[in-house]
Amino acid sequence: MNSFSSILEKPLKYYSQWDFLVFTLLTALSIWSGQTTVFYVILFFWWNELIRIIIDRIFFKRNKNAVLASNKTTSIFGSIIQMGVYFIFIVVFFGFMANWNNEVLIFTNMKVLFFRNWFFNINLLFVTIERVFLHIKQTPVKVSFGAFTPNMLVLHVSIILGVILMLFIVRNFPETFTPTNLFGSVLIIFPFLMIRALALYLRIRYK
Repeated sequence: MNSFSSILEKPLKYYSQWDFLVFTLLTALSIWSGQTTVFYVILFFWWNELIRIIIDRIFFKRNKNAVLASNKTTSIFGSIIQMGVYFIFIVVFFGFMANWNNEVLIFTNMKVLFFRNWFFNINLLFVTIERVFLHIKQTPVKVSFGAFTPNMLVLHVSIILGVILMLFIVRNFPETFTPTNLFGSVLIIFPFLMIRALALYLRIRYK
């Protein structure tokens, strides 16, 4: 209870926890509304990292409390190249190929891709405002650039998990794992929430 009170009273100090809480809440609302797919979650992870990279590169020198990661690189070239590769694979595979015979899933994915999913959009807006605000308020944050940042590793693991789920589970049970099936949506999204929760735990544990 004390930990939860601290999160409410000191949102800047516990911004990682707020990230997870807002993401979980908006994803739950999106699931309830029948608008969440594997593509939704993985593309959000992708946008989350891209937003962080760009904002950190612009603002980190103005934030005297920002700490550069151990590799000490400030170039975002490697990050952008890697993110570009991820984006192509995410859109082609998760957006289309994995759901080729399922028009409902493809239509839902396209709404996410073209920012027609308001839960997705609000979450991205929150991530953007929060990251800018952290730097403006001189909040201690770790920034990292390069081909493999901690968040990129989360994205990489999520992509591998997503491929396994799409090829071996979703395809075999198309009637269960659809955006309109609440149980199926919860079941398929839960592992991604656990990945994000684990990443949060490790970030706090080895801060």
